[in-house]
Amino acid sequence: MIDRLEFFIALARAQHFGRAAEELGITQPTLSAAIKALEDQLGVMLVKRGSRFQGLTVEGEQVLVWARRITGDARTMKEEMRAARHGLSGRIRIAAIPTALAMIPRLTTPFREQHPGVTFSVLSRTSIEVLTLLGNFDIDVGITYLDNEPLGRVVSVPLYSERYQLITAADTKFSDRRSVTWAEVADLPLCLLTPDMQNRRIIDQHLAEAGSVARPTLESNSMIVLFSHIRTGKWSSIMPLNLAETFGFAEPIRAIPIVEPDASHLVGLVAAKREPHTPLVAALLDEAMTLAGDFEAER
Repeated sequence: MIDRLEFFIALARAQHFGRAAEELGITQPTLSAAIKALEDQLGVMLVKRGSRFQGLTVEGEQVLVWARRITGDARTMKEEMRAARHGLSGRIRIAAIPTALAMIPRLTTPFREQHPGVTFSVLSRTSIEVLTLLGNFDIDVGITYLDNEPLGRVVSVPLYSERYQLITAADTKFSDRRSVTWAEVADLPLCLLTPDMQNRRIIDQHLAEAGSVARPTLESNSMIVLFSHIRTGKWSSIMPLNLAETFGFAEPIRAIPIVEPDASHLVGLVAAKREPHTPLVAALLDEAMTLAGDFEAER
């Protein structure tokens, strides 16, 4: 039954029999037969049938919740038994907001030194995507903002506070200042993250509070693209200080605190709220708490 539930979850995620079968590495008839067998076993229709996938039935939506819970528990049991025999091993799937990507090595590197059998998969995603992937069990943990938008049913470990700086080349407007205001930076040619990113919504919010509107001359979902444009001396950006420091610059680039207000937002690690967590997730939560202590000591 576990295999059939896994197939059903894949179908609900892909919203298409062919794509789900390809993801699972099976034929479409095999997938269709497994879903039909699961329906017969449970005595309810799970999928609205037609010439193509038309969605889940009401009962299918209910079964999907149980399927995720049951398969998650089965995965946890298998990992606990494997860890008991051989120590921690396996792959940890992480999704993080773009502004947090640069700090991830501070989490993954010491963790893998303790557990060399562990590998990682790291994705850059919006805060909404992080929570969606977590809810669908497509990732094990996420790194996102904790205090700006609703998180839902998660456990969280606060890591650090994001504070905002004007990042600009030397010999540009405001580059010789010790601080600038949000109202002042609004008039600069800015390159910013795209509006679907929570960091951008935070920046828009603080600019609006200062009576200004963000009118970036360039938008991207890539921090590399933003840094590349800053280096030309023709663009400036608004970024967290810790991110700018991590990337570093060969050219003279200034990071100038933005005040009025001196805003900060909390970033942390999140995992699905369930007990018990898999051994990998539990160990990573412990490592995150250690890292949070390191960040606090650096303040």
